[in-house]
Amino acid sequence: MSWGWPVPGKAISGFGEQISTELKLEIRKRSRRSRLPISQTFWLAAAPISIRHHIAAVESRSSSKMNRSQNKLAPEVNRILFVKNLSYQVSSEELFDLFGKFGPIRQIRQGIANNTKGTAFVVYEEVGDAKTACDKLNGFNFQNRYLVVLYHQPEKMARSEKDLALRQEELEKLKKQHGIE
Repeated sequence: MSWGWPVPGKAISGFGEQISTELKLEIRKRSRRSRLPISQTFWLAAAPISIRHHIAAVESRSSSKMNRSQNKLAPEVNRILFVKNLSYQVSSEELFDLFGKFGPIRQIRQGIANNTKGTAFVVYEEVGDAKTACDKLNGFNFQNRYLVVLYHQPEKMARSEKDLALRQEELEKLKKQHGIE
C-alpha cells in the first residue's frame, strides 16, 4: 500500500480514501559521517511505518548540499583569462585547439606589440569553462613553456598602472635629488 502526505495531518491510502492522522517522526540512528538519520519511523494512526535509507544515499544528499555551497565562485573568477609565457611563434589556431578543449570560446586576443608578445586574452562563453581551463592549464607545459593562466582583473591592472606611475615619479624625484640622469 502506498502512502502520500499532500496536506500535513492527512494521509491518502492506496485506495484513494483520505485518513485523518497525526504524523510523528522518530529518528532511530544517525550516520557517523553526516549525522543524518539512517532509519526513520513514521507513526500513522498508531501503526509504525519504518523507512530505511541507504547510508550512501543519505550522505550523497548531504554532500550535494555541501557541493552547492562550494560551487560558489571566488570574486575574481570571470570568463576572461589572461595567459602569459606563450611562445612568440604560437598561432591563434593552436590556442583555439588548446583552450577549446574546455568549452566554447568567444574570442582570443594575442599580443603583437613588443611589450605584449607572449600574452593572450581568452574569452569563454561560460564562467565554468574558464574556471576549468584556468585550473587545468595554469602551469601546463605548452610548446616547451609553462603557461601562466590568470583571471583577467581590470581593476587590479588599473591599480598597478597607477602604482607604476607613482613609482616612476618618485624615481624621477630621487634622480633629480642626487643629480643622476
